This record gives sequence, structure tokens and C-alpha cells, in this order.
Amino acid sequence: MKRFFTFLKTELKLSLRDMNMVIFAVIMPLVVFVIFGIIYGRKPAYDGADYTFLEQSFGAVGAIAICAGGLMGLPLAVSGLREMKILKRLRVTPVSPVFILGVEFAMYVVYCAASLATLSATALLWGVRLHGSLWAFLGSWALTMFSTLSIGMLVGGVAKDTKQASVIACVLYFPMLVFSGTTLPLEVMPKAMRNLVNFFPLTQGITMMKNTFLGIGGEGVLLPVCVMLAVGALCTALSACFFRWE
Repeated sequence: MKRFFTFLKTELKLSLRDMNMVIFAVIMPLVVFVIFGIIYGRKPAYDGADYTFLEQSFGAVGAIAICAGGLMGLPLAVSGLREMKILKRLRVTPVSPVFILGVEFAMYVVYCAASLATLSATALLWGVRLHGSLWAFLGSWALTMFSTLSIGMLVGGVAKDTKQASVIACVLYFPMLVFSGTTLPLEVMPKAMRNLVNFFPLTQGITMMKNTFLGIGGEGVLLPVCVMLAVGALCTALSACFFRWE
């Protein structure tokens, strides 16, 4: 474990110097939430609603960090190690692909947790409160993070270089960022578009996070939970099996 945390500490230091993930995974969700707060304040989500627009949007905004870390940051981080020949050197050591992917996974868990913590503190300014179960919300958040980061591990594990990883990451990142409900609320989308984006794992995760935060819709969660667990397990297994050292 000491080796794991030493590697994690080094990767975090390098990532913080780069500042990309600080901006996109921590600052960007905070800016979006503050803008929502300035525009909507304590207004209800709709006439007669028991919760505010900010409370309805909290889970979706919290997923911006998950999307940025899992679909953009993690693939580029792993492929960057490959392109710089660092993985080639590590191949002759006892380090395994699971170890390397685990370190990168843990690093982006730290970013997601930091984002959720800053959003929670900022939400107090507008009186945002949790209507549902804290553990149910954190469970849905963790499951969404696991399934999304596992996709990033798969892309980073098999991409030949950062250019290829960047192309795949962009194809995954921008559609999910815009259409999964993170920035554009699902409630304002046409029904046909909502039916289409429901195929995104992130959309299922955001819906679960919103429902658990608001304490509504406890039924019908088995299918999305199973889908996200299956996606996470499959992508994790494939990323380890088909990992490229060089």
C-alpha cells in the first residue's frame, strides 16, 4: 500500500501542476452551480414544487466532475504515461496494469470528492438541503463515478497514444457533458431526445443522483444499478486484459 500511495501522491502533484483537472473537475462545476444560484436563487423547480431548482440540479452539476475526470482526464493521463515511455520502464518492474489503473482511478476519485465537497459547501449559501437519504445519494454518486471512470480506464488502457485517446475521449465527453443532463437539464429536453440519451450510463447515474437527493422515485432503480455495475465491471476487466504497455 505504501507504494500505491507514493505513486498516487506523485501523480496528484503532476496533475495539480498541469491544472487542467482542477479547472474542469473542480472549478467548472462550481462556476456552473454559482451561475444557477445567481439566476434561480431559492426559486422552486416549478410551481408548487417542494424543492428548489438548485436542489433538483445538485446531482447533475456534481456529475460534471465525474464526466471530466472519467471521460477526459483519466484516458489522457494513462495514454500520456504510455507516450512518455514511462509504462515501458514500469513493465520490467513488479507493477501490474491493475496497479497503474488503480492509481489513476484513485486520483480522479479524489478530484470528484473534492468537487462534491466544494459544491456542498457552496450550496449552503442558497439553503440547499438534502431531502432524501445521504447514504442513498452517496451510493448513487459512487456508482455513477465507478461506471464512468471505468470507461475512461478502458480508453486509456487500450489507446495507442494521447492523440488517439484524445479523439475517443472527445467523442465520449462532449455528447455526455451536453446531453446527459449535466449542463442541459433533462427536464427541458424534448421527449425524443430524452429517450435517446437514456442509453448513456451517465444519464442513468444523474437521474439516480437527482432522485436520491430529492427523496423521490425509490422504485425502478434495480435496472440502472445493474446496468452501471455491469458497465463498470466489464470496462474494468477489459482495460486490465487489453492494457497496452507501449
